[in-house]
Amino acid sequence: MTDHEQLIELHSDDLHLALAPLGARVHRLRARDGGGAWRDVVLGLPRVADHLDDDRYLGSTVGRHANRVARGELVVDGTTHQLPTNDRGHTLHGGPDGFDRRTWTVVASGPTSAELELVSPDGDQGFPGTVTVRARFEVRDRTLRTSYAATTDAPTVVSLSSHAYYRLGGETAADHELTLHADAYLPVTDGVPTGEVADVAGTRFDLRSGGRPGDLDHPFVVRGCESGWSPGGPLREVARLRGHGLVLELAADQPGVQVYTAGAFDRPPHAPYAGIAIEPQLHPDTPHHPEWPSAVLRPGETYRWTSEVTITPDR
Repeated sequence: MTDHEQLIELHSDDLHLALAPLGARVHRLRARDGGGAWRDVVLGLPRVADHLDDDRYLGSTVGRHANRVARGELVVDGTTHQLPTNDRGHTLHGGPDGFDRRTWTVVASGPTSAELELVSPDGDQGFPGTVTVRARFEVRDRTLRTSYAATTDAPTVVSLSSHAYYRLGGETAADHELTLHADAYLPVTDGVPTGEVADVAGTRFDLRSGGRPGDLDHPFVVRGCESGWSPGGPLREVARLRGHGLVLELAADQPGVQVYTAGAFDRPPHAPYAGIAIEPQLHPDTPHHPEWPSAVLRPGETYRWTSEVTITPDR
């Protein structure tokens, strides 16, 4: 077995996680359905190493800055840093060699939890400062709890997310019902927010009462975070996904969530709309929007991110 094929198996009676150090990645997640059968509920690839030739971030931890930084332009404390661009002239998920392509170090593991670490050196993908990240995954009953903590030795930006694509059954997630606890979304051009915060009412982005998600690759503002947010706050309900006899509920402590319904998927083994990525995070392109929650991290501070995904039979 190569280092890339290493897997850590975490179990509860009703949940099974296969965690790959390559990208601190949810390689496989299985949940028991109402009949007691195991159901695969995230998209993956046959071999872990296959992700090195794939650009869809399936199940990975993304960073140093999740989502997009416009034109790769990053200014921290008056100093400009040029990041490599990898998406329509912008920097996506930390650049072409982001955290999803690194093999993280396993620092602890047991039957129900594991902790991984990555050290990102100063200048990595153009970002300043040496950043040390810890990722912890814990399976408890029907819940997967994921948490990140990061520190730096120089001012920088950090915004992480888990990029799992969920599908609760069948061959497509287009028939699932998605509920988003969001009253506003961020309009985008080429994936980058315009700066407007728009009401979802009367638009196709209004999923507050549930519905088919359609073609989405958009950031939303989590309810309760419209007028203020501080790191380390409580977990809030973000989304509920229902389909094929299962319900997935996601809670997180981030002010935003990116929802991507995989409409651009164009190669096996996953067709367009094969899954739905629900990514709690700071808003995209935070360096160009000082009015939004900041991704700036300074020495002595700790960046934190936590989510809980709970999967139960639909009753």
